[in-house]
Parts: sequence; structure tokens; C-alpha cells
Amino acid sequence: MRTAEPIQWLAAPLLPHRKQLLWHKCGNHKSCPQNHFAFKIISSPANVVGPSICFDDMVLMSSVKNNIGRGLNIALVNGANGQLLKVDTFDMCSGDINKLDTFLQEIKHGTIVLTASYDDPAAKMNDKVWAHFIELGSSHVSRLGFRDSWVLLGAKGLKNKSPFEEYIKNNKTTNKYDGWPELLEMEGCAPRKTD
Repeated sequence: MRTAEPIQWLAAPLLPHRKQLLWHKCGNHKSCPQNHFAFKIISSPANVVGPSICFDDMVLMSSVKNNIGRGLNIALVNGANGQLLKVDTFDMCSGDINKLDTFLQEIKHGTIVLTASYDDPAAKMNDKVWAHFIELGSSHVSRLGFRDSWVLLGAKGLKNKSPFEEYIKNNKTTNKYDGWPELLEMEGCAPRKTD
């Protein structure tokens, strides 16, 4: 019986021209340096496809995991070891704003907070909730309005504003979708908490 042998000579001319695709954590465009966590946060375009949050190559929240909801989607991660602590959703149209206030109050120092909007992030926002997000490093939370698109990676105990925040205003003339701005996709490298 004859065994089939690979026909290497036939494919050989094609192989040297192919570039090997590199995989970076969370599907990011580049790798992170040592003592940094890769992350990607994607807000929801309109009210159809939900947001997703990836941290250190682990999808924490997504439609596939069935753990997202309209309003704000928030994942809490230990800033020293990258371990997932908690995920939750907060309906900013018909939900209880006190639930979000309590959730944000209970965040411990050194916790990384990843936030993605879905549909409307701001209908029930109030001064107390704004103050919590400002403490986490947000520069845009007090400007959030009806159906704006927003993503944030902040941390409890952050001394300055977070460099990881993006925001698009809902505007009828510039919206990508009927009634909604386009999605936001933010990726980067968050430093590990070392002190």
C-alpha cells in the first residue's frame, strides 16, 4: 500500500510570501509591555448588537456570554493580578439608579473599572453617580446625554484623569445609525497596580 506524501514542491513558491499573523491579547493591534494588561472595550452600535469587554485576553462581558444589558455594562477587575471581581449591568432608562450608586460606592481601592454603553447611558444619571465616575478618572461622564456612545477604563484611587476614555455625542446630523452614533472601540494596555 502506498502512503500519500505531502506535495511540498507545489506549495513551496507560495509559502515564502505569506506573512504569519500575530495574535495579541484581546485581538489588539499590538502587544502590551510587561506589567500591563491588554484590554478592548466596544460600546454598542444602536440597540441591536451589544457591547463587549475583554481584559487580559478574557472576554468578560458580551452578547455571546449573555451578560450584557441596555444602559451601562461594567466589569470590575483586580488591578494587581487581573482577576475578574464582578460584572453587572445598569438599565439607565427604567432601572434603579440607587443600584448603580451602591455598586460604584463599594468599589475598593486599586480596582480597575471597565465600562461600555449600550443604547442609553445617561437618562437616570445624577450628581452622585457622576461624582463616582469622575473619581474613577472620567472626563466625559457629566456630558453624557440620551443615546451617547461611551467607553471608559478607570480605576478606584486614580490620581489623574484616565487616558482610556472615548465618547461620541448623539447627533442627528452625524449619527451613523438612525438615532444612534457609531460604536466606539478602544483598546490599549492598562498598567498593573504595583503599590
